[in-house]
Amino acid sequence: MNEKASVSKELNAKHTKVLEGLVKLPENRECADCRSRAPRWASINLGIFICMQCSGIHRSLGVHISKVRSTTLDTWLPEQVVFMQMMGNKKSNDYWEAELSPDFDRNPIEKFINAKYVQKKWASKTSMQPALEVSQEISVGPSGRGIPKKARKYSLDEDIFSKGLAQMPPTARNRGASLDLMSDVASAPPNGFTAENDMSSKNVDATTDLFSLLYVSDAKQERTVVPPSRWATFE
Repeated sequence: MNEKASVSKELNAKHTKVLEGLVKLPENRECADCRSRAPRWASINLGIFICMQCSGIHRSLGVHISKVRSTTLDTWLPEQVVFMQMMGNKKSNDYWEAELSPDFDRNPIEKFINAKYVQKKWASKTSMQPALEVSQEISVGPSGRGIPKKARKYSLDEDIFSKGLAQMPPTARNRGASLDLMSDVASAPPNGFTAENDMSSKNVDATTDLFSLLYVSDAKQERTVVPPSRWATFE
């Protein structure tokens, strides 16, 4: 199944807004290669924003070098947006142009881009390519454990879920009976109350909280965020 098909219109609109914000950052306002203003294209594996002219040159390099996407016309996956947030033109150029003179003539731009990314003419010889580091960080995650590829598309929503879960107040537990250690007399539960009712109510409360937290926003997006197996054991 095409992963892009799982991205709803609402989610794609959010991605577009995020990308619009990224290209307005000072370090991304110019094309990473020719330095022309207001780039609207990106290389999703190099983590850079580029102009239309340079995007055509990047396409000619082949997808093993650069994968080009439009920030406004194409559908983006969540992990691709996260990658661009963690990268950007400055971070990328600090590596690819580490040994490039500031006043270097970039024309003709085709030869410059080829020398920069294919020949790695000015790349840093002392540091690792930042795009590889960021990709590994996204794949491994903050816990240090690997994330299966098909589960990575849930990473953004899982982060929201984790933060929301931490803010949830503890559920009040209604005990059926309490023991007074001083008098050794158990207080009687309310009329008609049973332990089965207590367990049932707690299960409903927990399930309701999780459902509202996980699926309210996704009801609009018409997609499942987290497989049931990921939270079925939560109480």
